Amino acid sequence: MTAFTIAFDEADPADVDRLGGKGSGLARMTRQGLRVPPGYVIGTDACRAYLGASSLPDGLVDEVRGRLAALESTAGKTFGGGPVPLLLSVRSGAPISMPGMMDTILNLGLDRAAAVALAEATGDSRFVADVVARFHAMYAETVLDALDPGEGVDALVAAVDPGEDPGAVYDRIWAACEETLLGESVPADPREQLVGAIEAVFRSWNTRRARTYRDFHGIPHDLGTAVVVQSMVFGNLSDDSGSGVVFTRNPVTGEPGLFGEYLAHSQGEDVVAGTRTPDPVAEALAPDVLAELRATCDGLERAQGDVLDIEFTVERGTLYLLQVRSAKRTPEAAVRIAADLVAEGLAAPAAALRGVSAEQVRQVQRPGFADADVARARAEGRVLTTGIGACPGQVSGVLVLDPDRAGERAAAGEDVVLARTVTSPADLHGMIAAQGIVTATGGSTSHAAVVARALGTTCVVGAGALRVDETARTLHVDGRTLHEGDEVSLDGSTGELFAGRFAVSTPAAATGALGDLLAMASDGAGAEVLARVTLPSDVSDARDAGASGLVTAIDDVLVATGHLDGLVSHLLADDGATALDGVADLVATEFAPLLAAAGDVEIGVRAIDLVADEARELLQQTALTTRHPELTVPLGRPALVEAQLRGLERAAGAARVHLAVRHLTDAAEAAALRELGTGSPVGVGAYVTGPRAAFAAKEIAAAGDVLWVEVRTLQAAVFGIPARHLLTAEPLDGYVRRGLLSCDPRVALDPAVEDLLVRVAAAQDAGCRVGMRLSGRVSEQMVAQLYALGFRRFAVDVGEVRPVRLALGKAALQ
Repeated sequence: MTAFTIAFDEADPADVDRLGGKGSGLARMTRQGLRVPPGYVIGTDACRAYLGASSLPDGLVDEVRGRLAALESTAGKTFGGGPVPLLLSVRSGAPISMPGMMDTILNLGLDRAAAVALAEATGDSRFVADVVARFHAMYAETVLDALDPGEGVDALVAAVDPGEDPGAVYDRIWAACEETLLGESVPADPREQLVGAIEAVFRSWNTRRARTYRDFHGIPHDLGTAVVVQSMVFGNLSDDSGSGVVFTRNPVTGEPGLFGEYLAHSQGEDVVAGTRTPDPVAEALAPDVLAELRATCDGLERAQGDVLDIEFTVERGTLYLLQVRSAKRTPEAAVRIAADLVAEGLAAPAAALRGVSAEQVRQVQRPGFADADVARARAEGRVLTTGIGACPGQVSGVLVLDPDRAGERAAAGEDVVLARTVTSPADLHGMIAAQGIVTATGGSTSHAAVVARALGTTCVVGAGALRVDETARTLHVDGRTLHEGDEVSLDGSTGELFAGRFAVSTPAAATGALGDLLAMASDGAGAEVLARVTLPSDVSDARDAGASGLVTAIDDVLVATGHLDGLVSHLLADDGATALDGVADLVATEFAPLLAAAGDVEIGVRAIDLVADEARELLQQTALTTRHPELTVPLGRPALVEAQLRGLERAAGAARVHLAVRHLTDAAEAAALRELGTGSPVGVGAYVTGPRAAFAAKEIAAAGDVLWVEVRTLQAAVFGIPARHLLTAEPLDGYVRRGLLSCDPRVALDPAVEDLLVRVAAAQDAGCRVGMRLSGRVSEQMVAQLYALGFRRFAVDVGEVRPVRLALGKAALQ
């Protein structure tokens, strides 16, 4: 019985939760008959058992030994001996991709007998010396938490003659590596090495960097990682050997065609570590190997209907595939790829939409540099250097050379550009904090590039002229010296690093690919998305984003036009009808330009709310409500509602307008509001902001033209916290992190709120238009929940129109 392990050729590729992404991909390629070195997977259930008990589960070691014997037979090699030794790679593989976050050990299985046999099989003792040194360093660092042995061992390896006695070479290199360890030792027994490596991979699930990555990406902490044990192939064996990473399309731009990098005479960690700059795969591979790789990649992409990231090794001219997974991609690439896959018939709209997130749509919309500033900087010689654009975007900030200080300065409110010689998983917290990242070494598949694409952070790699002096906190580039804290600007598309800060231009218009993608989403969803506007100039942005209507608020417009004080003055004046005539005049004057810009598009206007938490000081609430306590209830002064209606009537022109009043909770209030609106061309309705209104939603809706639910305010009321806290990181970030809330109200609907909204959904039967008002950054999860409850009308901030259109399409087509 094999409770915890399964061979590649036995596994079901669909069982990703158990096999992990890496194991699933290897099983799929094995089933497709591709050239995959044989191996097996230790499932995530074993990891969870290990983490729970802090020891390997009963029976696992025996299973591993049994699988090892079967692997020896399949590979025709011997573990720990000759004539042809079997060496192993031991790699992590979580169900959700976490590139670079967990541990890997290569070349495992070396003892003196195996080293001698390997030298005899390959005829190259220097190669064996390299393999021994690599294994020892990787095992010592990963399993024993020891430091890298440094350049001394590298020099010993370089000095080995290929024809030298392999036993003597092994003894010399192993002894030199052991001398670098303090009080610890790498086991010489290959079977002991294997058990130690498996435990190390399991432990790496809970390292700080892995937990930080999962926290940032919302990945559950209880999944565990699988362990992939696979027969080694050697890219460092000869000049016609090497390792590479290839994408089936460009992960930076989305452009079709093979894109990747290759390092001759190298192992896989040399490519992804960023310590050497590789060559483009199309130029570096032998023609026959390149042709085979192209055909293989094309077939895999067609079979999976997605853009793939493929790791491969060439051993003496033969191509081997080591990993396949969905490729991390920039937001711009994600949008283009999704649209292209549908156009090419490789993916259905539902699958294509799943490949793009609302956050990626936001990033495609983000601001960029003013063209004039960039041209001037180039003319003035302020281009410090040019590297490889790894993740597009244009950012300015203060130069920081250390990830800890990057986090500190970002927390203090500064925009940060993090410069490093090379990044590692230990830098993740600083990379998350930074607006931009630049490294001196590495290519577009290096750690910095892959993580930046996952974060959507502007990134440039391989800027070889940079010299980072962490001690002096200075950056040297072609004779120029910058100090930490100096302002710089980074262009992740062109790869340029500039001295100084640039102004930011208006966000670029949506690309054609984004328009195509959102059209698919909107067709699938059949929903209306209205945009919040405050100024006439906002209207064109809203329409360009695809909004079918508009919403605004009287107090918001008056704030934006600088006339809120006039409203407060009228209300504080104790002159009755005259004061309210002044309010009507103010509304008419300030709304006329906005409603003219709206044209014949529907626009919903929220009435003045004199107890709004978010405008307490601006509205002088204490003074107003002390003088006029009737203003604390929605219809305490009916004439104030009438004044707003009169003002909107005079300003409306051709616009279709409705006025909605907040905090109504009773059918009687709704009926009174309907009476106030009798005879007016301006429709009337209510904003649901609390549980009582949700309970009475059907009755309130029956008396109105529209009913809006302020989801954030309703959630806050149910949780008993100020609504403004649902728009900020703290205090809720810390509260959720401590496990004090089972639901983050910024991300998901609480079950109690869902129950209330079921009652609101029934109000749609009354013939009233019912909509959800979502403020701030909108969660895809919340949109999906609202869509499932039957809501098809949403109002959001202008910048959220496109992300919400995408989220609605995904919810409809899932």
